[in-house]
Amino acid sequence: MKNILVIGGSKGIGNAIVTSLLNGNKVINISRTPPEHSHQNLTHHTCDVLKDELPELEALDVLIYCPGSINLKPISRLSLDDFRADFEINVLGAVKAIQKYLPILKNGNAPSILLFSTVAAKLGMPFHASVATAKSGIEGLVKSLGAELAPTIRVNAIAPTVTDTQLASKLLRNEKMVDNMTDRHPLKKFLKPEEVANMADFLISEKAASISGQIFEMDCGIVSFKI
Repeated sequence: MKNILVIGGSKGIGNAIVTSLLNGNKVINISRTPPEHSHQNLTHHTCDVLKDELPELEALDVLIYCPGSINLKPISRLSLDDFRADFEINVLGAVKAIQKYLPILKNGNAPSILLFSTVAAKLGMPFHASVATAKSGIEGLVKSLGAELAPTIRVNAIAPTVTDTQLASKLLRNEKMVDNMTDRHPLKKFLKPEEVANMADFLISEKAASISGQIFEMDCGIVSFKI
């Protein structure tokens, strides 16, 4: 039974990850709002990662950082504060958590860190300047920390395409937008949060013991294929 910390596990992909891990693991969730469900293996700490002191933990094997943003605007309408806010929630929050829990992670059982990027860091998309810049920072962090923390701690990231969550609701707010998003992807689908949770489960498991410093694109073909 692993001790797994999920930051941002009350909604969306984070919530799907928490749900998938509860049977057989001790899961600690840190988020501004509690998850909707309770479980004997789940401990919740209400906390704003950027503003509050992170709670002390006794033991940790896995750190998963889920908070992100979808701030889509033309560059002419993006302020420097927009760039700062996206960088803070996506990158600095992750760095703060890693620095806080690195000492106990190093003593963990086959420890690993899992972060989140986006397909927009690889595929140029209009109006994604701020979030793509921040998530590109995450990809650099994965590569650098993967090297620095080897062989003790593995570090990887998942880069999902559009996922059916509250965060992406503006992109999927009506049937026409859903149809257009489906057609844009060569596999004629976009992601469900449970699919991302399955990949997360694999990457923190012993099955991925030889994988570190990698960015896994869950792109439904949109980055990989031109059809």
